[in-house]
Amino acid sequence: MKKLLFGLAACLAYASVVKAQLTPFELSKDKNYTATYSQVISYYTALAKTNPQLKLINYGTTDIGKPLTLVVLSRDKIFDPALIKKQNKRVLLINNGIHPGEPEGIDASMMFARYLLKKNALPKNVVICLVALYNIDGSLNRGVSRINQNGPVSYGFRGNSRNLDLNRDFIKADSRNTLALEQIINTWKPEVFLDNHTSDGADYQYVMTLIETQKDKQTPVLAKYTSETLSPELYRRMKKSGFEMTPYVEAEENIPDSGIVSFLETPRFATGYTSQHNIISYITETHMLKAFDKRVYATYDFMQALVDIVQRDAKQIGELKARADAQVSRQKTFALSWEPDTIHYDHLSFNGFTAGYKPSEVSGLPRLYYDRSKPFTKTIKYYDNYLPTVTADKPVAYIIPQAWGKVIDLYKLNKVAMRPLAHDTTLDVQMYYIVDSKTPKRPYEGHYPHSDVKLNPTDMKIKFYAGDYVVYVNQPLNRFIVETLEPQGVDSYFAWNFFDSIFDEKEYYSPYVFEDVAADLLKKQPELRRKLEEAKAKDATLAKSASAQLNFVYRNSPYFEKTYLRYPVARLLTDAKLDLK
Repeated sequence: MKKLLFGLAACLAYASVVKAQLTPFELSKDKNYTATYSQVISYYTALAKTNPQLKLINYGTTDIGKPLTLVVLSRDKIFDPALIKKQNKRVLLINNGIHPGEPEGIDASMMFARYLLKKNALPKNVVICLVALYNIDGSLNRGVSRINQNGPVSYGFRGNSRNLDLNRDFIKADSRNTLALEQIINTWKPEVFLDNHTSDGADYQYVMTLIETQKDKQTPVLAKYTSETLSPELYRRMKKSGFEMTPYVEAEENIPDSGIVSFLETPRFATGYTSQHNIISYITETHMLKAFDKRVYATYDFMQALVDIVQRDAKQIGELKARADAQVSRQKTFALSWEPDTIHYDHLSFNGFTAGYKPSEVSGLPRLYYDRSKPFTKTIKYYDNYLPTVTADKPVAYIIPQAWGKVIDLYKLNKVAMRPLAHDTTLDVQMYYIVDSKTPKRPYEGHYPHSDVKLNPTDMKIKFYAGDYVVYVNQPLNRFIVETLEPQGVDSYFAWNFFDSIFDEKEYYSPYVFEDVAADLLKKQPELRRKLEEAKAKDATLAKSASAQLNFVYRNSPYFEKTYLRYPVARLLTDAKLDLK
């Protein structure tokens, strides 16, 4: 009975919240509460009823069976993405709750939407799209799983209902949540993207830290604008608001004093994926140990600053996006992986707390602690430069056999321009054979990602079939295309196990049968005999093993399957005339 009365009281209380158009966070006594999924959707639904400049649009179905809700704020009440582009307006996409235990953006966005509507403050040349709550699955799994975080009193879980970290899923797209969000991104085509988070790691004085697309892997024309104009202005405005920022803190042993390294968001992450689409991208990271209300208000202020600057620079941002698309369309060489430059670094004024070590009350061994009674401001090293470690020159086109359906589906979702062959066609192409790769023993996000991939490029004739897809590498999505299809890419489709069946041999031999065939091959092919003798001279184990020698002959014979370890996506290196549908 008590539970029933409590539930009724909660419903009545929330009804008054909606009527007052205040958020659950604002109405909580100590501002240490984050809205539940149902409260979020109910709040925006009520707001839309009285504000025609706000519209809720559902996309797809997430892994928990709920649609992904996009909240669109349009001053002119136009909610057609194509028409918005024709009007030369910018689109700012803000994502919330990718990790529901980091919920500041959820609550801040609810307040921010109401403010823009009630104050008639919607920007003239910018349409704002808010993903109300991305990881609905994790949000429904409510508890207190982030032990290293100061509030709120209850919040969602990091993994979704398949226990996937959605901020590691953007290239592999295992979850339906990701498919829905990528539909939003490729439908609305934002010029600017923001993903709201909470940090882990070291302790320091800042409430807010910031990750921006790493400048050395960002399209240069966008990197110049963000590093010289947009980002400095964001830092200036946040300091003026009372929430001075610093770059996201990644430091050795969680002690920033000796320097911090800028975060490299590879394409598995939201902003790594959006940067492949030439979208200016940011991640806010509020500090986990600061009070929840400060984290919410800091996120609110950042969104306000970002909207104001995007409105101010709307024309320039549109022009830069067009230039970036054109540059990438012409770009010839692409970086596939990067590492920090440890020789060249910048200097940064940093507000921290004095770190030290003392005996642990658990183990008796030294443990790290921060003395908040000893704040400091000092100049530290900031390693904000990255060097490419692997690059690839683009081909004229890639040819993707239609058998690899998930690749085709993801390319269609990402609006990659491609056309199927009209007829069976034999072409001179370059194929990769996988020589070596490293694969972990335990899975990561449901996969066993390959790394340190070694290739043997081989020119050959390959027969392709009507319906196989030709992807010309002359389009604004060239970065996405090359980084997903080149096997050495840190987050390529090969790295994420899309093509692992090529590691399986399908045909074998019976030794007693092949002995006679092998002997005949060695008699008729002196070059094969010479190759075997040279291999035996270099390898004592091979020289002493009859079965190994027989296998050597088999693998160098016409009978050995040509598709074993052959990466199935072809590189067309010459601009051959193709009959395409």
